[in-house]
Amino acid sequence: MSSTAKKKGFGATIWDYLTTVDHKKIAILYLLAGTLFFVIGGIEAMLIRIQLAKPDNDFVSAGLFNEIITMHGTTMIFLAAMPLLFAFMNAVVPLQIGARDVAFPFLNSLGFWLFFWGGIFLNLSWFLGGAPDAGWTSYASLSLASAGHGIDFYAVGLQIAGAGTLISGINFIVTIVNMRAPGMTFMRMPLMTWTTFIASALILFAFPPLTIGLFFLIFDRMFGSNFFDHTMGGNTIIWEHLFWIFGHPEVYILVLPAFGIYSEIIPVFARKRLFGYSSMVFATILIGFLGFMVWAHHMFTVGLGATANAIFAIATMAIAVPTGMKVFNWLCTMWGGSIRVTTPMLYALGFIPSFVAGGVTGVMQAAAPVDYQLHDSYFIVAHFHYVIVGGIVLALLAATHFYWPIMFNRMLNETLGKITFVFFFIGFHLTFFIQHFLGLMGMPRRVFTYLPNQGLDTFNLISTVGAFFMAIGVILLVINVIITSIKGQPCGRDPWGDGRTLEWAIPQPIPFYNFKQTPLVRGLDTFWIEKMEGNKEGMSYAEPISDIHMPNNSFIPFVMVIGLFVAGFGALYNQDADKPWSLVALIVGLAITFGAMIVRSLKDDLGYHIHKEDLLNDKGGNE
Repeated sequence: MSSTAKKKGFGATIWDYLTTVDHKKIAILYLLAGTLFFVIGGIEAMLIRIQLAKPDNDFVSAGLFNEIITMHGTTMIFLAAMPLLFAFMNAVVPLQIGARDVAFPFLNSLGFWLFFWGGIFLNLSWFLGGAPDAGWTSYASLSLASAGHGIDFYAVGLQIAGAGTLISGINFIVTIVNMRAPGMTFMRMPLMTWTTFIASALILFAFPPLTIGLFFLIFDRMFGSNFFDHTMGGNTIIWEHLFWIFGHPEVYILVLPAFGIYSEIIPVFARKRLFGYSSMVFATILIGFLGFMVWAHHMFTVGLGATANAIFAIATMAIAVPTGMKVFNWLCTMWGGSIRVTTPMLYALGFIPSFVAGGVTGVMQAAAPVDYQLHDSYFIVAHFHYVIVGGIVLALLAATHFYWPIMFNRMLNETLGKITFVFFFIGFHLTFFIQHFLGLMGMPRRVFTYLPNQGLDTFNLISTVGAFFMAIGVILLVINVIITSIKGQPCGRDPWGDGRTLEWAIPQPIPFYNFKQTPLVRGLDTFWIEKMEGNKEGMSYAEPISDIHMPNNSFIPFVMVIGLFVAGFGALYNQDADKPWSLVALIVGLAITFGAMIVRSLKDDLGYHIHKEDLLNDKGGNE
């Protein structure tokens, strides 16, 4: 809006981001915070690989190694992969469906700050007496026996961060159901929007079991209850059920948006419509449905019995079918296409064999007798890293290059991008392919050292060298981002030249209100249809220009979360006799949170209007 555009100082920019409810700025916040935690998790991974580079290594102690592997897994799953996907979901989905923002902008801001301060809370454990050390799954027997406050940081930190994820999931569901532009039926939605929708539905059903499990763990550790203590009538295995009822859908919460990203990239650079759109949609829904029916394949060695094992084995095999459909549809999209091998397309091409390898080793685990042999070996480590890194991290790197122009109106350097891909991709396979064989040779997971002359030395060293290659790739990406930020030129609309969906049709830089007029969607790949018909604007409109209602920025979400952050410390230290201030911190923190909620309830925040005259004068610059 040109009438209010002005250069802002550093302080004003910080304040703007602390109070923003704009989905595009919240996407940037998710990207920054997720990258911070990704780097922290990566450093932890490097420490693990340095420790295991040679036998009888004493680089870190056994206790510290347990803390590092726990924090690496927890950080990468909850604090890096999820928020980085949320960054692209926030940046792209409202634009794809022709919306001016998400349904609940205030909750969008609240969701981000909950995730961020939950993550900070968890990582402060390093400086306040020791990090959690019971593995990222925090199985109840280990977590109840863990001394110190590490597990308490885990439980409270994940509770705060998980609330943010749940809020964001609800927000995306309501946005996609209610705020699609006229003409955008469900079967005209881009795959990125579809996968966001199904992943958000999974969040809605998968996070409550985790929340309940964490509450039980908090009460067992901090308030003397006995949900998981078998000596007092509790049941240790219940934690595993609660965790994996969340934990397996969580894999699909992460991998479905990654599938959506590839389903956007491949048609653009194959210059073809996505093959089998309807089957892709139904495969996505089926994966979401079956994702809740397989959790106990993580528990084949627990002793649930042959019947339960057989049921979950069949469900695990069944989920490979819709995933396989997707792989063949991507291959058929490329078949006969005019393929441009850009950096995002390189990641998409590298993803298919990498993810299929991870999927194949997953189907192997569906056979309970095989799982019995391979359970808790390095074969499992290799399997899930092929799924998580080969599927999700490659998607995040692809999306970073692909959507950077939409988020920042700049193109990342293609040459540097391709060099980054080579280092990261080779490093990834060097690191994890060989771990399959380490597992088959009998190397258990979570061991901090191993004896020499067992045939494990060379493979572990190769795995560590691969990890350094991946680190070089990430460093090159950071250099690329810095160079682009300093020297990059504005790239304008549709910088890849073959954009198909609505987000590429918007003028750059994207106005803070997204669309002057609500677009009219005339079919699947609506921007492509408009281009083919010679429409230079790239959009048809469903309404004339009129006043736009926008929400005000708000500092209240930040204050609410700071209250929970303070209350978390109060709850955590409440069990310590030498910390009488803990009860005060708990009460004050909750008072801040509830006070902010009351202010939000009583305050009439009616937003503001951008008037038609201002819109007509505006040439599309961002505020």
